[in-house]
Amino acid sequence: MEKLRNMWNHSADELLNKVTWPTWDELRESAIIVLIASLIFALMVWVLDYTLGNGLDFFYSLFK
Repeated sequence: MEKLRNMWNHSADELLNKVTWPTWDELRESAIIVLIASLIFALMVWVLDYTLGNGLDFFYSLFK
């Protein structure tokens, strides 16, 4: 039980005293960048899916 308590104390000490946490401004900027990148990636996937779906529908309609 002592080892578990020791590990918990070391983990808490590291999180509180050794980790460099971002400021709110840095966190907000990073979140905005991630949001924009995610939206761009989702848009690219949607365009690719839509284009390939319509292209395959056209290709299959040639053989009906």
